Amino acid sequence: MIQSSCRCGATLFFDSESCSRCGATVGFDLTTGLQSLQFGDNAWRTLDGNAFRQCRNTIDFKVCNWLIPLEQESDFCPACAFNRTVPNQSKSENWRLWWRLEHAKKRMLFGLYQNGLWPKVGWNCNDGLLFDFIEDGRSNWDFAETFVTTGFAGGVITLNVLEADDVARKQAQEELQERYRTLLGHFRHEVGHYFWGRFAEDLAWLEESRRFFGDERADYQAALETYYAQGGAINWHENYISRYASAHPVEDWAESWAHFLHMMDALDTAHRQGFIRSDPFTSDFDTKLRQWCSLSVALNELNRAVGHNDAYPFVIAEPIAQKLKFIDQTIREHQVTT
Repeated sequence: MIQSSCRCGATLFFDSESCSRCGATVGFDLTTGLQSLQFGDNAWRTLDGNAFRQCRNTIDFKVCNWLIPLEQESDFCPACAFNRTVPNQSKSENWRLWWRLEHAKKRMLFGLYQNGLWPKVGWNCNDGLLFDFIEDGRSNWDFAETFVTTGFAGGVITLNVLEADDVARKQAQEELQERYRTLLGHFRHEVGHYFWGRFAEDLAWLEESRRFFGDERADYQAALETYYAQGGAINWHENYISRYASAHPVEDWAESWAHFLHMMDALDTAHRQGFIRSDPFTSDFDTKLRQWCSLSVALNELNRAVGHNDAYPFVIAEPIAQKLKFIDQTIREHQVTT
C-alpha cells in the first residue's frame, strides 16, 4: 500500500487525513496519489499545482480522504460514488463504524485499481456495483425484527454495520469457528462475487473456471445448508483456502479471490518498504507465490513475537495455488485501468 511524504518531510499513509507533524490537509487521488494540500483560488492544490475539491463525505462527515479533480462535476469521490446506503449519522456511535467501513472499502477499491480493475458504478447501469451499509435489530432497536447478513446480490454489496465493531466481529468469528475474519476481507470477498458475475458472461471463461472451482450450477442454498449443518469438508485445507470455500464453487472463487487480493496488497507493501525487490504487479505468478509464502511466514512469526495470533493463518496447497494462478491470469486478461 502506498506511502508518500508531506511537503514538510513527514511520512503520509494511505489513510492519512492530515500530516501528523505540520497538520497540513492530506488527500488521495487515484491518478496522482497521496499528497499534502494547500487551499487557494477556491481549490485544494498540491505542491505541483494540481487542483481538487474535497468529497462531500469529507466536508460533511469526515469519513473520507479521497479527492475530486476540480474539472469533474461530482459531489462524491470515485470511492464514495458507490454508496447507496450509509449508517444513520444521527447516532453518534455510527460515525466511528462508518469511518472504518469507508477506509476498508477504499483500500479494497485501490487494490482493484492497482490490479487494473475498476467496477462500474451501479447508479446508471445494470452491471454496476453499489454498497449498502445497514443496521439490524442487534445494533438498532428501530429494526428490532430484522437480521442483516453481509453478502452480495443484484449488484449490491451489503455489509452489516456491526462488522465494523471489533467486539461484534470477534464474537461472530468465534461462533462460526472461523480462523480469520476482517472488515477488509469481507469487502474483498464480496467484490469477488461481483467480478465473478462479470467474468462469467464469457462462456469460455466460465467453462475454464469449472476446472478449478467446480460447477457453480450446483444448488447454492442446499450447499450452504449442508455447510452450516456439517461444517464443511473435513480435509478442506487440501483443496480450499478456507473451510467456507468448500461450501460451494462460487464461495470457493470469492474466498480465493479475496486471498489473491490479500497477497497482492501485502506484497506491494513489502516491495514499497524494501523487503522484496520485485514489483508484484509486474512479476509472474510463480514469483509472486514464492515471495508470498516466504513473507506470510515472516508476518506470522512477527505477530507471534509480539503476542498476537498469526496474521495469515492459511496454507496454500497445490490445488489452491492453481486457483490463485487462474485468478491472476483472469485479472491480466481483463485489465481496464493503468
